[in-house]
Amino acid sequence: MSVFYAAAIQLNSQPDYRESMEMVKQAVREAAGNEAIFVALPENFAFMGDELEKHRQAEVIEEAVLKTIPELCRKYGITIMAGGYPVRADSGKVYNRAILVNSEGEITARYEKIHLFDVDLSEDETYRESDTVEAGNPEPVVSGIHIRDEVIQAGLSICYDIRFPELYRRLAGLGAEMVCIPAAFTRPTGEAHWEILLRARAIENSCYVIAPAQTGIHGEKRKTHGHSMIIDPWGRILADAGTEPGMALAEIDTGLIGEIRQKLPSLKHRVFFVDINN
Repeated sequence: MSVFYAAAIQLNSQPDYRESMEMVKQAVREAAGNEAIFVALPENFAFMGDELEKHRQAEVIEEAVLKTIPELCRKYGITIMAGGYPVRADSGKVYNRAILVNSEGEITARYEKIHLFDVDLSEDETYRESDTVEAGNPEPVVSGIHIRDEVIQAGLSICYDIRFPELYRRLAGLGAEMVCIPAAFTRPTGEAHWEILLRARAIENSCYVIAPAQTGIHGEKRKTHGHSMIIDPWGRILADAGTEPGMALAEIDTGLIGEIRQKLPSLKHRVFFVDINN
């Protein structure tokens, strides 16, 4: 069993990808300096602004990400979950992709956001992610992260995915002991639901939740909630970054996962219902 530090980075990313990637470098350096060996970056870490402009710059943003993130992993000997950046799809839209990169700088897993944020929060606040983003294949992604002499299984998801508990139950069924939920939650939805949903996903699946987030004002209009969190398998908030750029830093105790799953074996008590409509 291992105990190690994980960091959920909280950023105020901007529409200039160069500026945003400098923020990433500084944040990762600080996390590594605090002994974090697993570092998670939020959704839109490389660019946070107008969606059409992000779509137009997809190739240069991806190039910057694929150059910088492996370099940081090798430099600090850490694993990074880089959650949510644009990658051109065959349809002409982009995927919202998260990657896991190990300490050797190798990409070990890729996940494209499945559930797209098409909502009308008010007359003045409407989002249509599907206008520019192609949904990923509905295939859950779980990948092993090597922590010293141990492997911990991590499930990948992005932001709006959090509202679909069946995805996380599937991740747990595939062996996930920790799930990553990088996000750029809006202020209204964040204030109402962010903490509740994060704790629910941790409790339901007896797993750690690592949830890096965006915070503040991005460009002229976008406003995000912040409160990057790390939550343990009992639903306890181990760290909350508040509303300023920074990080949630906490110890991950892999032994606690098995302990809680043994004490309260709800994953073994599941009943699988038959859908009579199909």
